[in-house]
Amino acid sequence: MLDDTALERIHVQIMWDRLISVVEEQAQALVRTGFSTSTREAGDISAGIFDTTGRMLAQAVTGTPGHINSMARAVVHFIARFPTQIMEAGDVFITNDPWKGTGHLHDFTVVTPVFRENRLVALFACTCHVVDIGGRGMGPDGRQVYEEGLYVPLMRFAARGVVNEALIEIVQTNVREPVQVIGDLYSLVACNDVGSRRLLQMMDEFEIEDFSSLTDHILTRSHAGMAEAIRKIPNGVYKNSMRIDGYEKPIDLVAEMTVEDEHIHVDFAGTSYASSYGINVPFCYTEAYTAFGIKCIVAPQVPNNAASLATMTMSAPENCILNALHPLPVATRHVTGQLLPDLVIGCLHQALGGNVPAEGTSCLWNLFASGGPGRVDADASELARAKVFNVLSFHSGGTGARPGKDGLSATAFPSGVRNVPVEVTEALSPLLIRRKEYRTDSGGPGEFRGGLGQVMEVATLDHAPFGIAANYDRIDFPARGRDGGRNGQPGALMLDSGGTLRGKGQQTVARDDVLAIMMPGGGGLGDPLRRDPIRVAEDARLGLISVGAALADYGVVLREDGSVDEDATRAARQQMSGD
Repeated sequence: MLDDTALERIHVQIMWDRLISVVEEQAQALVRTGFSTSTREAGDISAGIFDTTGRMLAQAVTGTPGHINSMARAVVHFIARFPTQIMEAGDVFITNDPWKGTGHLHDFTVVTPVFRENRLVALFACTCHVVDIGGRGMGPDGRQVYEEGLYVPLMRFAARGVVNEALIEIVQTNVREPVQVIGDLYSLVACNDVGSRRLLQMMDEFEIEDFSSLTDHILTRSHAGMAEAIRKIPNGVYKNSMRIDGYEKPIDLVAEMTVEDEHIHVDFAGTSYASSYGINVPFCYTEAYTAFGIKCIVAPQVPNNAASLATMTMSAPENCILNALHPLPVATRHVTGQLLPDLVIGCLHQALGGNVPAEGTSCLWNLFASGGPGRVDADASELARAKVFNVLSFHSGGTGARPGKDGLSATAFPSGVRNVPVEVTEALSPLLIRRKEYRTDSGGPGEFRGGLGQVMEVATLDHAPFGIAANYDRIDFPARGRDGGRNGQPGALMLDSGGTLRGKGQQTVARDDVLAIMMPGGGGLGDPLRRDPIRVAEDARLGLISVGAALADYGVVLREDGSVDEDATRAARQQMSGD
């Protein structure tokens, strides 16, 4: 028989599950009402519920770690500026402060207090990436945050249900896409309203007056689960480093992970100084992706909230590239910050004796294109009839191979956003996507192959050139293989005319030229000569690898009909292994 204590635990667990459904509905409301492609197509959002002290209790499954984990810290800043004692029903708070929000000006975070019978019971928060925020646009070319767009401090979006029309007017007059941006702001407010209504319905249904018991249960169990998982890792100090492309020069990311009983600390001392361009990372975003990388390996099943996040701490020298201080430029902080899971997973590889994925493309390979005067480098005569547009389209390379599995192709990890259909880009701009397909041979060879990148060819139907804000990495330093696996192919930006573009910065593509975006592949895992020849043959049949690569990388000889020549393969592998 179940005693009262057991029944109470079941009851609390049911409420916890219900709370997860509340925040997921909150997130879906944002996706379904969002105006920009980043929100409604890619899911570049976050949504969650917080207690009245600013601790995150639950997050929606839909969303990105950079938004979710940095938003988990952001609500405390809102409460410091607007203490809960002065909050009233109908208040809504907003900011895009990179250091108190989620890392750059293109992300707005909105916080809404929830009252029941005139008593504050919870806070809902959400974040989304808007298509434009003025300034130089979505690129790394700025030299200070002031150049990167409109900076909205922590302030009221609405007071007692009355919208701050002055704020709306300021935003409208400072962005290139006012309809999309203002629409997204109202979507943020609406999604918190949905969460609030569902929460109050839940409280009525379960006949509870507050969340103290549920909060204690969630945070206690989450902390215990995370602590138990960390205890399985041998205590010690583990180090890893990674060189990435940077902007004006390569960047070194260095991590020292200390595991001690039930706690993990990561110190980034030795990491390169901040850049003069907008690839710098505010510390909140560094914390977000570091914690996510650790949690993916150590305790992926433990709920992500304030208690589980508290078991992991980070430190970084001031004004290194992972702890950039105001007013350094940070517009494309994601191109650096999204590589941090690879960095800390490299530390865990040492701690766990393997059993972790190889490195992947990791940073997004989004198409951010624009047209019209002031957006491209062209003669006035060419721009006279140019169509004015700004379009943000999410795309990705391949992930690293995983223990026992190949990497995922054209998949965004660690961000988790979805690729945007080419039809959406073509509907919003004069761009034509001539080709979008897997990039053959881009996945790193290994017993388990790295995921493939993509090839995407972009042309314009307009009478003028178009601009591209390149925010890419893994061009000079590709994703590394692990445990004998080989590197993935690096990325590239190539023109039909024969030239190449830089991996970062605003650049122009001539109206009669075609840009080929060659997205990187993920690293391989394990010795390629241990890969089953039948799987190699299947990869070749599907076009994932070429017949030449089957032999050169895997030692597999294929007949004209695509079948494996077993005797020739055995001889080739013996020769390649030196036996």
